[in-house]
Amino acid sequence: MENSTIWLTRDAYDKLAAELEHLKGDGRRIVTAKIAQARDEGDLSENGGYHAAREEQGHQEARIRQLSAMLEHAQVGEAPTGASTVGPGTLVTIFFDDDPDDEDTFLLGSRELMTLDDAVDLEVYSPQSPLGAAILGAAAGDTVTYAAPNGRPISVTIVDVKAF
Repeated sequence: MENSTIWLTRDAYDKLAAELEHLKGDGRRIVTAKIAQARDEGDLSENGGYHAAREEQGHQEARIRQLSAMLEHAQVGEAPTGASTVGPGTLVTIFFDDDPDDEDTFLLGSRELMTLDDAVDLEVYSPQSPLGAAILGAAAGDTVTYAAPNGRPISVTIVDVKAF
């Protein structure tokens, strides 16, 4: 994870901090117990339970590192209640100027701001991404241009901005 500021609401921050605390405490104890139990079953080379527990431990430690970095770089703020300009925590609808019939709506912020219901259909762009940085502060009707990874300029027009 890059060391950029991540915007989070107080609720999202608290939820992530609680998850981190659980993973570091009970989560580690549970996985360690699973590994010990599987190890007691004998031959580790053919012990599927042992390998599954070790894999679970690896995923858990990766999540601990991810959460630690995220919380370390979090900027906690209030969710916007009414938004007229693009900022973290806003739903933004744009169209690419080379295809005005194709609108795209996304959340500007962090995936951690979303619930599971939101996660199915909604893209998330970071305010540090090229598109996110270009549209920060823009309002409906504004056209902005940013550089694609290949250096090609891309122009987008902001259609709508509203609080998430």
